[in-house]
Amino acid sequence: MNKKLLILIVSVLAAGTVGVRALPEPGTPASRIKIYGHSEVGFTANPGSPKDHQNFGRLFDDRSNEPMLNQLTYTAEQTLDPKATGFDWGFKLQGMYGSDARFIHSTGLLDRTGKNLLQPDVVEAYLNLHFPVDGTTGGVDVKVGKMVTLEGAEVIDNTGNIFYSHTYIFNFGIPFNHTGALATIHATKDFDVMLGVTRGVNTSLKDNNDKVAFHGGITFPSLAGGKLAIIASTHFGPETPGNNKDYRYLNDLVAIYKVSDKLTSTTDLNYIHDDLAKAKGYGVAQYFTYMIDKTVNANFRGEIWRDNNGFYVAQFGNNTDLIRFLRGDTFTPDPRTLGGGVTTYGALTAGLTWKATDAIVLRPELRYDTSLNGTRPFNDSKRKNMFTAAVDVTWSF
Repeated sequence: MNKKLLILIVSVLAAGTVGVRALPEPGTPASRIKIYGHSEVGFTANPGSPKDHQNFGRLFDDRSNEPMLNQLTYTAEQTLDPKATGFDWGFKLQGMYGSDARFIHSTGLLDRTGKNLLQPDVVEAYLNLHFPVDGTTGGVDVKVGKMVTLEGAEVIDNTGNIFYSHTYIFNFGIPFNHTGALATIHATKDFDVMLGVTRGVNTSLKDNNDKVAFHGGITFPSLAGGKLAIIASTHFGPETPGNNKDYRYLNDLVAIYKVSDKLTSTTDLNYIHDDLAKAKGYGVAQYFTYMIDKTVNANFRGEIWRDNNGFYVAQFGNNTDLIRFLRGDTFTPDPRTLGGGVTTYGALTAGLTWKATDAIVLRPELRYDTSLNGTRPFNDSKRKNMFTAAVDVTWSF
């Protein structure tokens, strides 16, 4: 990803949060190695008190009225020198332990670590290489290994988000990670092209169909005088277990506009289609972030997402059901694992990001979810709407 875009996205979506680290100044490789981590605990109150203890349509905050250790991460990283004119190299290795790991497992890598709520995972493990290339202004960067997706306005690492809860787009409309190779061509100072080959969506050492997929996109990091950044990304390839023929297409576009020094708008457009199921999903999420002062941001998010065939949105009552579906296992799902049917989902979220200290951040939020076409997917499949109040606390070290 272009350095300008990376700086803008981090400063906007994580403004006021811990875990935001400036790109290092050039120096010896040893001086650029950083080791850091964070822990996140959260709680989501659901006044509807569903008997199955599930907040339908949620993943990382899926448990109602139950404290969660979402993430305990450790990261070792050497970023590329942003001013390198010759060959340079870097790497990233990030491990996680917590309840969030249940949903980000990739096939063949720590995907059989037990049935407990808290599980381990390797979020990223890649080598990053920079090559000077004639005809480009910034050369070419090549990642090889396991990496998070290019898609979406939200990320797995909670220090890069403004809310505790996630959108339907993040949960069901984009991949979480890929394993393969991704080249970023810095064609001009204002235009990047990303081209990659992966083993598939959330796939690592074992592929559920043994056929590669494409991942890539284009980036305009500095439009409108530096106020607007756009990244359009896609991933397509066979994703159904044992099926090398039928493709799934996951497409996303994120536009970040700096309205003023204090107000930022972020728009996330999403479209997904599965050939075999003949199923599509699509929608938009709109964010506004207003910087009240150096320690407090006010955040708003609205989303509409259509599960046109009832194929994507679900809840998972068992801690291993999702990865079993991904692998193509033969098993009996938990009775609490179910979908929401053909539904147009609407969600409104308002909250604060409060940097209490240099190391501690709190994010309280209020959220309202509803079915816009009258289905009843929420609270034991009895309600067409759901209200939640949540807070998480992150400590970075």
